[in-house]
Amino acid sequence: MGRRIMKRSGFTLFEIVMVIVIMGIVAMIGTNIIAHMYEGYIRSKHINKLEQQTELALEMITSRLQYRVKASTIVRKKGTNTIDWLNSTDLDETYDVLEWIGYDYESFRGESNGTVMIPGWSGFIDLENPATDATQVYTSGSNLDFAVQTISDLSYGAIDLNDTDVTNQNNPVLIFKKLSSYTFKSFGWDWTSTDHNATLPVHRDPANNHVLVFDENITAMGVTHLKEQYRLAWTAYALVPEGNKANDFNLTLYYNYQPWYNEKYTDGRKALIAQHVSSFNFLQSGNTVRVKLCIQDGNQSSTGFGFCKEKAVF
Repeated sequence: MGRRIMKRSGFTLFEIVMVIVIMGIVAMIGTNIIAHMYEGYIRSKHINKLEQQTELALEMITSRLQYRVKASTIVRKKGTNTIDWLNSTDLDETYDVLEWIGYDYESFRGESNGTVMIPGWSGFIDLENPATDATQVYTSGSNLDFAVQTISDLSYGAIDLNDTDVTNQNNPVLIFKKLSSYTFKSFGWDWTSTDHNATLPVHRDPANNHVLVFDENITAMGVTHLKEQYRLAWTAYALVPEGNKANDFNLTLYYNYQPWYNEKYTDGRKALIAQHVSSFNFLQSGNTVRVKLCIQDGNQSSTGFGFCKEKAVF
């Protein structure tokens, strides 16, 4: 008779143990891969969010800096009257507030008369017009009615180009575009002084939609001669870090205040620009201002990180 062959009907204990070990290893590797993938997704999500927040904050900042009166830009030590020009070579990190006067771009753009755009204020003075002298100027090509309404709307009614009562101290200012000499007091940055001969409060002549009347005789303010180009402004702006943490603070924009009326930035309205800011730096090179902003995730993730971006504005 032939030899009978026996068939195995199962696995040995050793084989079962090996399969379990291998499956455990595969499961552990798979879990680590999934965990790393999830961490990468969370990190990417937060980085994209921080990038968008930083870009939006810088856009809000530079869109206002773009229409600054360049000669007026200063830096300040928060809460003090210690100030310097932004283009100074003596600045250090203790100057943490960036401040400037912005000209009224919205009114300057004007409105259409059905054919062309007519600016609320043209930026040009007709020096040969008999209406132009040391008490008033004729600004040809302007539609001051539009400027009156726009400025009132944007300032929540605080500034009135129509108000002829100069004691109310609620008029915008005319700033000559090319200034030969000026000081901090010239713009009203010195909180203790009323000498602001670079910022000249004006109101509209009720009888002439092209004439701006100075609130006081500019010769008495130290202005020796008129210039052909000007800017109209109704507010200053200040970017101020707020909060107790040195590397985790809020960046706030103050506006709707008038330094030529001895107002401080704390007298104005404010809007939050960004939270959880770890760094806010600025410098000027020539006429270009560079702003760098870093925002961190505010412990929203377990891996705490941030995003930095820099933007320049001429």
